[in-house]
Amino acid sequence: MLQIYLLTRAGLWLTAYCGAWLFPRDPGAKRGAPVLSVWEQWDWMHFQHIAEHGYVRAAEARPGFTNEEAFFPGFPMALRAVHTVLPHWGLAGLLISLVSGAVAMVALGRIAGLHGSEVLARRAVVLVLLSPCAVFLAAGYTESLFLAFALPAWLAAVRGRWPLAALLATAATATRVSGLFLAAALAVQFLVSRGRREAGRRWRPLPWLALPALPALLYTWYLHTLTGDWMAWKHAQERGWNREFHAPWEAWANTWRAAFDGEYRSGYALMFLAELVAMVVGLALLAVLLRRRRWPEATYLALSLWALGTSYWYMSLPRATLLWWPLWTGLAAWSLRRAWVTNTLVCVLAPLTTVFALAFTTGRWAG
Repeated sequence: MLQIYLLTRAGLWLTAYCGAWLFPRDPGAKRGAPVLSVWEQWDWMHFQHIAEHGYVRAAEARPGFTNEEAFFPGFPMALRAVHTVLPHWGLAGLLISLVSGAVAMVALGRIAGLHGSEVLARRAVVLVLLSPCAVFLAAGYTESLFLAFALPAWLAAVRGRWPLAALLATAATATRVSGLFLAAALAVQFLVSRGRREAGRRWRPLPWLALPALPALLYTWYLHTLTGDWMAWKHAQERGWNREFHAPWEAWANTWRAAFDGEYRSGYALMFLAELVAMVVGLALLAVLLRRRRWPEATYLALSLWALGTSYWYMSLPRATLLWWPLWTGLAAWSLRRAWVTNTLVCVLAPLTTVFALAFTTGRWAG
């Protein structure tokens, strides 16, 4: 698994290098952009800025760095720590993702192995590494670090190691708000597993499951001391990314119009189309999980879909698919039963992975 992980990382770097030469920002450029600079895109700039300067009040923020309260502090803290031994900020971020991504893939393989063979474990890892948004597992973003905590947490919970699961989920929550969805899934997993076992001492680990809420509470308190606003995180999400509450059907309609009504350039429209497809995939996966009575995983996915599907429009749903481990284990199991599924997945995912990687590294991700 680690071999295919490293080979796909090399493939993404090769794609990024070629993209820098083929699609320079200056059409008249004679050389491609420095290979490290192509990874310093979009949210990365916020993570680096927070790691360097910390959070500041909106009135004191530099242009382009407002609303940074929307980003949880886990990744910037890790970035600052690694930067003390690796002076280049970009390399420090890439190293965090490289190492944490390896941990996450090993954990994903072990989760898949709980329900099948070693072949199933390898297939699940290959599929997530070929997924359209796999570029975010290589970039200096939060996905790899989150999965490096979340997947071992889930593995520990399945094995009944609740204190370890809670501690790992706490670290996941410090990285992304999705850690709270994971904590809810762990609670459901705990209740389901208790239903199959005797009462008494086996309920003693229950208080541990409150621990993952601590980072969110502390971050809320910190932002209040900084801004005077108990809802600073939510308000930053609304100001910066239109994530004020809308009914699910309104969010779908707004995303559909952005994709098909010709209001936006083709690059933007394509990304909104990807958001719609990701929502359909998520709802289909949720239906499968509910049908199979996999209540913990269904809880995690339902909360993720609700959080991302009740904004003005969909945003970051394709990236969120990286965090849906039941999707990749389920597709792996399906592909092992049907040869045509394997062929279809490879032929569809591989080109999309390349296209999305080029869109990100050439600065065209959001149009």
